[in-house]
Parts: sequence; structure tokens; C-alpha cells
Amino acid sequence: MHITYPSQNLSTTEKQILNSLLRVAKSLHRAARSESRLQSLPILRRLISSETFREISLPELHRQRGIIQRKHILQMLALEAGYGSWAAYKKEINDKPAEQPLHYSLALRYAGYPNIWFRSFAEAEHYATEHGGQPIAVGQQAVVIPADR
Repeated sequence: MHITYPSQNLSTTEKQILNSLLRVAKSLHRAARSESRLQSLPILRRLISSETFREISLPELHRQRGIIQRKHILQMLALEAGYGSWAAYKKEINDKPAEQPLHYSLALRYAGYPNIWFRSFAEAEHYATEHGGQPIAVGQQAVVIPADR
């Protein structure tokens, strides 16, 4: 019996976006469950601040990091991108891939240094208008990736 996966009908752009997000999720998942606090704590903080995990403290989540599953990471990425769930985010990528802003996890992965950080997206947009570059929202903050990259 041949199984047809929905992703087989996706265009290259949609596949690239989804595959990139899935690779980022795999990397973040591995880091979140790592014994190294240097690797795990930034991801655990993101899981808590995105409210993927509620009513659990950072130290408690670190002690119980074995409970973190890939679905939690995908949910976090969706929430950070402004969607209520991974399913809604994935559907939007499938329906309108060209209209999707690049998730900051993907954008920053290849951005290099230095990047210029701002307290708000509006500040980053203002700076980018004057000096060039690409503003990217990162939660409540924003970063501008210089245009020469």
C-alpha cells in the first residue's frame, strides 16, 4: 500500500520553509533536553515565555526537561510567529508561503554577526529605513540584519 503524505503536493518553497523549520525544531529540541545549561536554558526560557509550558518554573522545567517533546518546540515556534498552534502556522505556510515572513530562528541562523537589537519592531523598522537592513521581530524585541549579507 502506498501512503501519500500531504507534503508531497507542496511546492519547493513550501517544502523548504517547512523543512527548515523542522530542522530548527530538531536542533532546539536537542538543545532543550541537553545536560548543558548553556544549551538548554535559552530554549527553556523561550518555552516558558511563549507560554508553551505554563505554571512551571524554569528550574522545575530544567529538572524535568525529559518531558519536552518536538511538538512543544513546534508549538513554541508557531506562537513566536504569531499563530495559535503549529497546525495553524503550518496551514498558513502551505496556503500562502510567499506571504510568510521568515521565522527569526531561520533568519538569524545564517545572519552572522554583528546584528543590531532593538526594544521594539517599530524601532528596528525606523533604523532599517534610515540605514538599510532587514528588521525581524523576535518576540517583543527586534533585530536588524545588515543588508550586505
